[in-house]
Amino acid sequence: MSAQQFTISQRFFFDAAHTLRREIDAEGSRRIHGHTYHAEVAVRGSLDAATGMVIDLGLLREHLQAVRERLDHHLLDDVPGLGIPTLENLCLFIAHALADMRPPPTQVRIWRDALGDACTLELGA
Repeated sequence: MSAQQFTISQRFFFDAAHTLRREIDAEGSRRIHGHTYHAEVAVRGSLDAATGMVIDLGLLREHLQAVRERLDHHLLDDVPGLGIPTLENLCLFIAHALADMRPPPTQVRIWRDALGDACTLELGA
């Protein structure tokens, strides 16, 4: 029988501005505008026998806070390594920023409650 696998997740939010070149809502999107973004990062793994945890949530929060500081109250167009500030690229940016974490993220989700938009990135099983 294989070891039980648990998924642990933590959420954070950040406020940021951006511009975007789009075909629809083009004029408003090209102007600098902002959103409150919500993010959730999940990790999957088995229990560590010594700690009884997949990951210490305090450690996960520290990693997420470091990512949050790179995004919160910034113009996303200017964030190094982000690229075009889409929901998809925000998911990738967060996943790449946390790639060295153990266990690594298995899912990154970004959403904007005010607009009902969301994007989920599923990472290696």
